[in-house]
Amino acid sequence: MSETHHAVDALHGQPCVEVERDGVHYTLLGTAHVSRASVEAAEALLAGGDFDAVAVELDPQRHRVLTEPDTLRNLDLFRILKEGKTGLVAANLALAAYQRRLAEQLGVEPGAELKAAADGARKAGLPLHLIDRDVGLTLKRAWHGLGFWGRSKLIAGLAASLLTDEKVEEQEIERLKQGDLLESSFGEFAAASPPVYRALIAERDRYMAARLREDAVSAPGRRVLVVVGAGHLKGLSEQLRTETAEAHAVRAELEQVPSGSKVPWFTLFLTVFLLGGFAWGFSQGAEVGGGMVLGWVLATGTLGAIGCALAGGHPLSIAGAFLSSPITPLHPALASGTVSAAIEAWMRKPTYVDFLNLRDDTAHWRGWWRNRVARVMVNFFLTSLGTAIGVWTGGAHLLGQMLG
Repeated sequence: MSETHHAVDALHGQPCVEVERDGVHYTLLGTAHVSRASVEAAEALLAGGDFDAVAVELDPQRHRVLTEPDTLRNLDLFRILKEGKTGLVAANLALAAYQRRLAEQLGVEPGAELKAAADGARKAGLPLHLIDRDVGLTLKRAWHGLGFWGRSKLIAGLAASLLTDEKVEEQEIERLKQGDLLESSFGEFAAASPPVYRALIAERDRYMAARLREDAVSAPGRRVLVVVGAGHLKGLSEQLRTETAEAHAVRAELEQVPSGSKVPWFTLFLTVFLLGGFAWGFSQGAEVGGGMVLGWVLATGTLGAIGCALAGGHPLSIAGAFLSSPITPLHPALASGTVSAAIEAWMRKPTYVDFLNLRDDTAHWRGWWRNRVARVMVNFFLTSLGTAIGVWTGGAHLLGQMLG
């Protein structure tokens, strides 16, 4: 069978769109990230030798993880805690765990078609363009667009994917075949939350189109194979055809890190509420005021400590969680989870073997408690969650005393 016929057969049923822009011919192949047919389609197109460059829906970090599985060994845990990136790294590990479950169930590594396209470009000596936005920045922009309840639901969704070893439902797999891996990793929450959908899908469509236009400026007339998830095919092709803004301006806009200078209204409200409540309590007598302070400390401290204990925390980590939980809700840049996780990492220093096994251990929920690196992440999440529950419990109790 000729290579042309093989390519035609491999593309059967695979969505493909041709777009001309600025003298460049783009062949957009929409793939399913969990489909062997998508891998074969990417390989067949490259085997035809009709392209001058290849672009894939990857950022440098995801490309490294796909091609260099040992990347996780180089994590600097204390730097992660110091820079406040614990949640981001834990989210990435949870997403990776979801993808490993898919791989075990379907026999195809999620993103295998992107890896095949990247490997094919290297073997053919073609330029490879990594056109997707950094996954960390995408998650930050999604997080920034959410309110308190939205963030709580997002954390709950990630925790649910982390704490289950159940098979991925057939309906979810079919949705993934037509959509985007990051979007599917967040389940139905992404579709129901405009800020998350915008950051995960719409913004990335626009970003990838801008990157393609930038890469093509110096080489008009080229034929470029673009391999992206099927969920991006429509939006990316529309952006390539219709976007009029300068490509570098679009990319700069979508690469901006959300400003942390927003007024922390919840923290301000909580501080005023607590101080006002305590002041009212002491105006009623030292016993009343002291009881209100003690109730707040016990509610937040106890639930924060329970969260840390559920994470298998060291006794000193649990003590740190108890002592910090009543105070950290009043500080917008500090979390009780950060305090307890830092103590945990210090008291039970991860070994080289922990880093070596991190990728495999986080594929199943039990491994998150067994691996010392992953357990620091669990410590951060569960302590923070316990403190958050304690804030609402203690606040409700305080309000009840004031109204009673």
